[in-house]
Amino acid sequence: MPDIAAIAIGRNEGDRLRLCLASLATAGAGRIVYVDSGSTDGSREMARGMGVEVVELDMSKPFTAARARNAGIAALKQGNVPDLVQFVDGDCELRPDWIATAAAFLADHPKVAVACGRRRERFPENSVYNRLCDREWDTPVGPAKACGGDALMRMAALEAVGGYDPTLIAGEEPEMCVRLRAQGWEIWRLDAEMTLHDAAMTRFRQFWKRSERGGHAYAEGAAMHGAPPERHGVAGLRRILAWGAVLPLLVLLGAVFVTPWALLGLLAYPAQVARMALRDGGSRVAWTQAALLTVGKFAEARGALGYAARRLAGRRSGLIEYK
Repeated sequence: MPDIAAIAIGRNEGDRLRLCLASLATAGAGRIVYVDSGSTDGSREMARGMGVEVVELDMSKPFTAARARNAGIAALKQGNVPDLVQFVDGDCELRPDWIATAAAFLADHPKVAVACGRRRERFPENSVYNRLCDREWDTPVGPAKACGGDALMRMAALEAVGGYDPTLIAGEEPEMCVRLRAQGWEIWRLDAEMTLHDAAMTRFRQFWKRSERGGHAYAEGAAMHGAPPERHGVAGLRRILAWGAVLPLLVLLGAVFVTPWALLGLLAYPAQVARMALRDGGSRVAWTQAALLTVGKFAEARGALGYAARRLAGRRSGLIEYK
């Protein structure tokens, strides 16, 4: 059996962290490292009380989740280095049989560096925003280009690419997967339950900030790996800018300098909402989700353009948090 360790990261996750750490032990992780990013709710003390190794991230430096994960990797290198590492966010609970399922798959597929499964929202009924997250997690099964924050990875593959890029404030997993695939490794999404996630997203402002962070990730990913043949993030960035920036700008310019009838171009938005809602069954929930996804393009464009502006000014991007 391979030696399997786990790294959880978090800040002020409270009872969610307790569930997370307990689930890692139940699922079969031998050594568990919790990387704390300045919690004030007793998370560190609780983790130590559960027998978990705690790493306190140096908060004098700009925080990123990538930095936290790298700190966990560095801690695992002190002592017996594990064969596999299960990464998980502190607001997630691991399914009891996930590690065994993913480890067996990696054993049978030596070219696969990363195995991920189905992440579900714990409370999708609490808000339409949680339901959108649950839908977002449902990606196709099979070979994939990227994984999310929860995944079982080979330590050798992580070391081969130098881990996560600590400067990224979002999109650090897809970026690292680009580097893994460039070295011949594969990423797979399994048809298996992996984690329960608690987005705790109940307000529109949270949805807006999360969408803004997503736009930033697309823009930075395209800036780093957008050249052929990878074209990482390019298609998504084009959609974001087309709906969130270019179309409204063209409509405005047309209305001001050509004819007020140009404002009819804004009808493309309700048409897009109708297209997505009817595609998803036409229920009330489908219409609400379609409307939010369309509005979210403006937030994503703000994030993408904000990244571009800061890059031109030579300024570092600050963390974009939604909870």
